[in-house]
Amino acid sequence: MQKLVLFLLIFISIMGRAQTSQNKFDAIDQYVNQLGKLYNNNVAEITDTLTHNLESKELKSRAIYNWICNNIALDPKSTRNNDTKNSNPESVIQLRKASPIGFAKLFQEMASQAGIRCLIVDGYFKSKTDNINNKEDETNFSWNVVQLGTSPNEWHYVDAANGSGYLDIKQTIFTPSFNPEYFFSNKYVFNLDHFAKNTAWLLGDGPTSLKDFYALPIIKKGSYEFMLSKALPSLGFMKAKLNTPFKFNLRFKYQNAVNEISVLSGEGLKQTKPERINFEVKDDEIYFYYKFKKEDTFPFTILVNGKAILTYLIEVSE
Repeated sequence: MQKLVLFLLIFISIMGRAQTSQNKFDAIDQYVNQLGKLYNNNVAEITDTLTHNLESKELKSRAIYNWICNNIALDPKSTRNNDTKNSNPESVIQLRKASPIGFAKLFQEMASQAGIRCLIVDGYFKSKTDNINNKEDETNFSWNVVQLGTSPNEWHYVDAANGSGYLDIKQTIFTPSFNPEYFFSNKYVFNLDHFAKNTAWLLGDGPTSLKDFYALPIIKKGSYEFMLSKALPSLGFMKAKLNTPFKFNLRFKYQNAVNEISVLSGEGLKQTKPERINFEVKDDEIYFYYKFKKEDTFPFTILVNGKAILTYLIEVSE
C-alpha cells in the first residue's frame, strides 16, 4: 500500500509540472477518492491525511476541494433560507451537509491548516431566471479565494458548494455531482456567475455593480467548460417578436470544440426537448438566429454539444 501511495504521489508531482488543464488533477482526484469518507476523523486529522505528503499548495488545495465536494452535501433547506446555523467546520464534518457558508468555512479552515492563505468571500449568486433584475437584499452565497503566490494573478476562485453538485429549481432536492470547474475557475466566467459584496475580491473583468450583475443571464456549467468570453445579448431579460429572427452571438476560448448548438424553452416539467440550430462562425464568433413560435414569457437556454451555457428570460409578443 505504501508503495502504491508513493507511486501516486510521484505521478501527481509530474502531472502538476507537465500539464495546465483541469485533467492535470486526475491523479490527485483518484488518490483522494481512494482515501474514502474518513469518518471518525476531525478537521485537522482529515486535512493532514489529505495533504501531508503533498508539497505544492495547488495540489493541497485540490485535494481539499475534491474531498469536500465528494463528502459534504449541499443542504437544501439551509441554502434556501440562507441559514448559517451549523456552519462551523466541525459541525459540517459531523453532519456531512452544509449551506454555502459552511462549505466556505470548512475549505478555509482546511486550507489554513495546510499552510495555504485562503479567505471567505460573501456575495451573490443567481441560479434561476426569477433572479434576473431582482436584486437580493442580503448576500446569499459564499465562496473562497486562495493565494498561491505574491502576484495578483496568483489569487484563485474556489466554490466548493457548487462543486459538490446542484439543487433543483425549487431548492428542495440536492443531486451530488462533482464539478471540477469551480476549482481555480475561469475568472471571467466566475464573475458573470458570482458577485462579491466587497468588490476588492473581483478577480479580473466582470460586472462592477450589483444591478449590472443581476441584469445578466444565468450562467450554466458549460460556460466554464468551453470558457465563454462573449455573449450577446448581454442582458438576461430580452423582448422578442413572434416569428421574427432574433440574433445570438457567442465566443469561447475552446471554440474549435463546438460541434452543435441547440436551444430549449421553459424549465422543470414544462421544459421542451433540445432543438438543434444551424449556426455560423465569423471573425472568431459563433452566431445564429432563432424564431420564437409562441407568445409568452419563459426561460430560454442555449446548449453547446448538449451542455447548457446560458439561460435568458424571453418575452415574446406580436
